[in-house]
Formats: sequence, C-alpha cells, structure tokens
Amino acid sequence: VQLQASGGGLVQAGGSLRLSCSASARTFSPYGMGWFRQAPGKEREFVTGISWNGGITLYAESVKGRFATSRENAKNTVYLQMNSLKPEDTAVYYCVATRYGITAQAGNYAYWGQGTLVTVSS
Repeated sequence: VQLQASGGGLVQAGGSLRLSCSASARTFSPYGMGWFRQAPGKEREFVTGISWNGGITLYAESVKGRFATSRENAKNTVYLQMNSLKPEDTAVYYCVATRYGITAQAGNYAYWGQGTLVTVSS
C-alpha cells in the first residue's frame, strides 16, 4: 500500500486544516488507518486511528475534541479535520495503514506515507 498525504500548510492558532491521505491499494477498505506526527526535536506520537469501516476511532488526549478522522472507502481516502489548532500541533503528520486493528503503537502500522508539514503560528 502506498500512502500520499496532503493538505498541510501554515495556519494561525485557532484556525483549521484538513489533511487527506490517498491510498493506492486495490482493496482499501480492509485496512485500519491512522495519523502520527513528529514535531522538531520530539518523539513521534500517535494522533488518531480509524477502523476499516469507520466504526471505531481512537484519539490522543491532546487532540480529543479538536481533531476528527473519517474515511471514504470508495475514494481510498482518509481525512483528518483539525480545528482549534495550537502552536504545539506544529509537526510533520504521517498517514499510516495496518492490516490489523487500530492501536496507538507505531509498530502496529506497516505502511507509512511521506508526511505533510503543518505549521501553526501563534
């Protein structure tokens, strides 16, 4: 599976962005999908995950209530809607996929996209 993330950019604090991730797989629907991020000088961290049918979602505590993930299996695409952005949300965001159930552990995801940079100015 090849993953292509897009939608990153520069936004002011309090603003919104929507990231998209397109997958190349012929059968996208069986894959659990997610997003991780890595800020400069910091460890990579889990942001959110969504099960193959969208019925289960997981969120990091730091983004709960502000971020929302969704997917359109017919378009092989997963989305990350980010609202009320804060400077600490600045990071490279990576789209990920797994053949298994979603978790917050990076090792669960065998497929990683190239990342898209989100910069939130104060």
